[in-house]
Amino acid sequence: MTSNDSFQLEIWKGDWGLPSVDVDCLKVLTYAKFSNIPLNVKATNNPFKSPNGKLPILRYMNNKFYTVDKILEVFQEHKYTLDNGITRIQNAEASAFNTMLDECIEPAIQQMCWIDQLNLNQVIRPWYAKALPFPLNFYYPGKYEKYAKSMIEALYPTKDDKAAEASVYSKAQKCINTLSTRLGESEFFFGSTPTTFDVLVFSYLAPLLKIPLPNCALQNHLKACPNLVKFITRISQKYFEDDYQEYEKTKSKEQEKKTKSNSLEDFPNKRRNQILAGMFAAVAMMTYAFSTGIVQVQDNDYESSDPMNFIYNDEENEE
Repeated sequence: MTSNDSFQLEIWKGDWGLPSVDVDCLKVLTYAKFSNIPLNVKATNNPFKSPNGKLPILRYMNNKFYTVDKILEVFQEHKYTLDNGITRIQNAEASAFNTMLDECIEPAIQQMCWIDQLNLNQVIRPWYAKALPFPLNFYYPGKYEKYAKSMIEALYPTKDDKAAEASVYSKAQKCINTLSTRLGESEFFFGSTPTTFDVLVFSYLAPLLKIPLPNCALQNHLKACPNLVKFITRISQKYFEDDYQEYEKTKSKEQEKKTKSNSLEDFPNKRRNQILAGMFAAVAMMTYAFSTGIVQVQDNDYESSDPMNFIYNDEENEE
């Protein structure tokens, strides 16, 4: 493709070893990687030019495409497809699983990122506020938060927020268990080569696994399914190697700095503890000596230059 007819994709940038932190952006990126589609990717972090206020945006032949379904349709029109090798029955199964992902995992991600106040205030809102250009960073996080609340309220029309949250996470956990059982020990869900369904599973579960959230019960549930963790790691290492390796190196360096810092902080405390331990041992020895009579303190009636005389019991002298 020439520069005029190449696929140009605008996305949210990556972090935490992910090529993008956004589920929809991951869907397009992963599909392109699985299909070997040449993409000119630009992390604009700017959804302002999109009519739905979201990324990704695909530019191709002076046209713009704003939804994942439409972008994948454009790819497929150019003979980039992943599902030629699956049977009709497998295709029907994949379609049912797709619905389950949309109904169970998507609401859970919205709940976890945009409604849980601890996760929102400590991780999600600061990330988007930093990634978005000014003044959009004052607008879009609030917009996404309102969207998440509207979704959960529509699915669970109750005034009990805790009950709604419990239902959202319960359905997500059951979905994760079902996916884990279906994958088993296979490399991909429908054989040894990836399909569109593998794209969707990775795109939903990778952020769930990787984003470091303080309230992470659902993340811990996913980590308890080692075959799904291996599935995510395997795709990250093979298809997004640069992002994966860069993050692992950064994480390793941070761990080394933390270990070194802890060692330096422990040094004066260790020295102090040694001195205190020595003083305690000396006091304990003297206390024992006095209590057993090894050392006695005696007041004398006669004058002495020293008002206290230490008399050591010596059995040989007594004899």
